[in-house]
Amino acid sequence: MSEYRIGQVITGRVTGIQPYGAFVALDEHTQGLIHISECHHGFVDDVSKFLSVGQEVSVMIIDIDLYTEKISLSIRCLEKPFDFSQPRKRARFQHKVYWTDRGVSTGFKPIRERLDGWVKQALVDIDAGK
Repeated sequence: MSEYRIGQVITGRVTGIQPYGAFVALDEHTQGLIHISECHHGFVDDVSKFLSVGQEVSVMIIDIDLYTEKISLSIRCLEKPFDFSQPRKRARFQHKVYWTDRGVSTGFKPIRERLDGWVKQALVDIDAGK
């Protein structure tokens, strides 16, 4: 256990796959776990889509629990993450607007045009006791 260090990159062989991750043999006496969240960048619903038993994998040691002697491994740390700094080319969509009568004026009138009517209506409402 003392020959392994956090951050060390080593090669191991997948010995078992579970719904929560994959077990990797680091040597004859030591094995570690690649948790499902450390298999790949992005969502992973099934570990067996990325790993198979007997497969050689390069992994990074991300944690060593000295009390339980468990080693946590990651493949994701060795992968290049998606680069969000580069702009993506977006598909351009043509927005179609259907007008049945182009002569119809739609929209709002300025407040200045409506203000006198609102004041008159408010005074009528106040006088009526609304």
